[in-house]
Amino acid sequence: MKNSIYTINKGINKSIEFRGLRAQYIWYFAGLVLGVMILFAALYIAGAGTLVCLGVCVPAAVFGSFRIFGLSNKYGEHGLMKAMARKRVPRVLKSYSRRFFQQLAGKEVNA
Repeated sequence: MKNSIYTINKGINKSIEFRGLRAQYIWYFAGLVLGVMILFAALYIAGAGTLVCLGVCVPAAVFGSFRIFGLSNKYGEHGLMKAMARKRVPRVLKSYSRRFFQQLAGKEVNA
């Protein structure tokens, strides 16, 4: 088997990683870059000077980049989605009537 011409791809079923960004954070970063470019173009077309455009866009890009890289490091590949889903789960379920449970049991009751 030493003379095999085939190499083994050891990256199968791993998420995409680009310079430390994993999974969906690559898309977030691409959106940030596109948004900053659109902001720069809008400011420039509106008549703001080049230095003003750079003064607004560069800090926005730096802050967004640090934020996205921080989220990637903190939550990892699927952690951000899990954290957002956890916030949508109610802490308490309150039921003031037994009607729902009676309907499940097949006892249709008209109240």
